[in-house]
Amino acid sequence: MIELSEIIQAKRLIADVVSKTPFVYAPLLSEKVDAKIFLKKENLQLTGAYKIRGAFNKIASLSDEEKQKGVIAASAGNHAQGVAYSARHFGIKATIIMPDATPLLKVSGTKDLGAEVILHGNNYDEAYAYALKYAKENGMTFIHPFEDDKVIAGQGTVAIEMLDKIRDLNTILVPIGGGGLISGVASAIKQIDPKIRVIGVTSKGAPGMYNSFKAGKAINSKSVRTIADGIAVRDVSEKNLAHILELVDDIIQVDEEEIASAVLFLLEKQKIIVEGAGAVGVAAILHHKVDLKKNENVGIVLSGGNIDVQMLSVIIEKGLMKSHRKMKLLITLIDKPGALMYLTDILRDANANIIQIDYDRTSTKLAYGDAKITIVLETKGKEHQAEIKQMLENNHYPFVVEL
Repeated sequence: MIELSEIIQAKRLIADVVSKTPFVYAPLLSEKVDAKIFLKKENLQLTGAYKIRGAFNKIASLSDEEKQKGVIAASAGNHAQGVAYSARHFGIKATIIMPDATPLLKVSGTKDLGAEVILHGNNYDEAYAYALKYAKENGMTFIHPFEDDKVIAGQGTVAIEMLDKIRDLNTILVPIGGGGLISGVASAIKQIDPKIRVIGVTSKGAPGMYNSFKAGKAINSKSVRTIADGIAVRDVSEKNLAHILELVDDIIQVDEEEIASAVLFLLEKQKIIVEGAGAVGVAAILHHKVDLKKNENVGIVLSGGNIDVQMLSVIIEKGLMKSHRKMKLLITLIDKPGALMYLTDILRDANANIIQIDYDRTSTKLAYGDAKITIVLETKGKEHQAEIKQMLENNHYPFVVEL
């Protein structure tokens, strides 16, 4: 494990630069599971994620000669901004290699902090391999996002802040990608109070660390695919796996739908924006993946809030459909004057608000004299949707509900 003295030293070092983010009670989430849930809001960190803690601690430790040569990192976004911010603080050059599919928000955010951004590779691991090559060719210092003791010590300061606020925690849930955050958090927690459970949460779309933990040895994934891009790591760090096997009590998985529902819950009920990776701990709670005792104190690390706006839009749209607040219907009607008006009169009587409509009379799949209407409605829940469907059936309109 990383020595507690190293983590405490990192806390002192970053104190004047890194925000001490809120660690607050979440009443609605607590009611759902009959426990006391507290959220560590690293999504409100300076760069929108906890990664600045480790990046700053590492860069601060470099020699003057290393700083002069500049630093380079590979990142899907959050580590990139942490390195860029820290490099700017010390007045040194930073180059960041990011996967081609990195959300624009994270690319522009990194550039805005003064770093040069090079897009390369289909995922983090391909960007990482290129960054190592680039560092060697250009004599730069590589800042690893998770497999470095200084970085891990910096991330461990999250746990110190949590215990400073609430000393009697029983369980802490931590997202896992490469394992740097949970290695730091678990190192701090187990040296301060080993009775506190530390549970990691991974995405099923990036199962490397989960499979490795269960098997007790490194098992890399063949590929990764998840909306939680901040933890979409294919290859397992043996160094961090060793920390995790020693210190972490368990690792659980959540799937894409569970992550999306947690992002939407946090937005709608907690009024905070959290990216997929940051929401996995809440997803585990919402979907009862963790065994909790009544009234136990649970801390969840919301690791970041740098979600792509387009992804957030998709999550909201799908969430509204699943919660029966939106309804998409494909309706067939006779193509004659007034037919659409009769349909809209029925929907008006059902108190359904039309927000989108498309009229198709030319499709080769239609019978002669028919038209197909695609219509999206705002609705008031499952019972309201059932009422709308019944009214359409009573008026002999053939329809299909599109999910």
